[in-house]
Amino acid sequence: MTYEKYFCFSRGGEDIYLFTLCNTSGTKVSISNYGAIIRSFKIIQNNNRINDIVLGFDKMEDYFSPTYLSQYSYIGAACGRYANRIKDGRFSIDGKNYQLTQNEGKDQLHGGREGFDKKIWQLVSFNNSILELSYSSPDGEERFPGNLTTHIRFELNEQNELSYEFSARTDKATAVNLTHHSYFNLNNGSGTIEDHEVKINASRILAQDEGLVCNGDFIPVEGTRFDFRNFKAVLKDGESKIGYDQCFVIDKKDDELCMVAETRSLQSGITLQVFSTAPAVQFYTAQGFPNLRGKQGNQYGPFSGLCLETHTHPNAINIPHFPNTVIRPGEIYRQKNIYRVSETAVK
Repeated sequence: MTYEKYFCFSRGGEDIYLFTLCNTSGTKVSISNYGAIIRSFKIIQNNNRINDIVLGFDKMEDYFSPTYLSQYSYIGAACGRYANRIKDGRFSIDGKNYQLTQNEGKDQLHGGREGFDKKIWQLVSFNNSILELSYSSPDGEERFPGNLTTHIRFELNEQNELSYEFSARTDKATAVNLTHHSYFNLNNGSGTIEDHEVKINASRILAQDEGLVCNGDFIPVEGTRFDFRNFKAVLKDGESKIGYDQCFVIDKKDDELCMVAETRSLQSGITLQVFSTAPAVQFYTAQGFPNLRGKQGNQYGPFSGLCLETHTHPNAINIPHFPNTVIRPGEIYRQKNIYRVSETAVK
């Protein structure tokens, strides 16, 4: 059981820690209570080489650097109260209108100017395999209604599965939609993910306006470049440098845990499978990623990693036929996810 305490960066004078989960095969996952950031996810491959499959920085200080904050990209962080985009930063509940903060033009993205990704989470429990953190968001934060208490519980098991489970309670009807924003690069964070192969268990995507906000329409993937129902390279199809920032609706009819997506690297032999109870996944290939110096001296830039952000449909709070994202006093918001890592022989 290991943790490190860092110099206090937060405005409120709270301490920042880095906790490390580990299993007997040598896999180690380091998570900070700042933003619930997954800073590293290190596995030991069959050739005894360490492969850190998520992007990030060597030092926690780098997450506060002006260079990074000016080109902010939510590296490895939990996003809330509301993941993805809300049109015009507005919604209504029970006939009452709410105008949220707007941090993506006129829209709100990932909870506003200072969402859960920039908060100091409190330690609930910690041992070699489990870390639980909590954050209490006060009524009116980013102009959301209600005092919302959110927990995230990480667990690393002996099968190289990292699970994380959100739960949340409120004292007033409010909108909640949580996700985690790790960027994966299965080649130890080196180079790009353009040759990573991806499979997404989705027959439809959500139509988006010019600001990438979902408008309520569904589009079949068949016959389009968005058809990832079978493995294909990230940039196999035309429009090679456009990439993807698209929400896919998972082919399932309930909220049971199931596989939503997979990605694999033929270079490293690593496969990552993503399981979730959430009904949708945002596939982002980081074409807008800034040029930054990352871990182990790796130079990051466009297509350095890919995201598979599981959550409920974006902008669902404004679209009645989308799944419900309102929780009320006495109800519990829950979402469970698993990252399963495995290795095959490299040809």
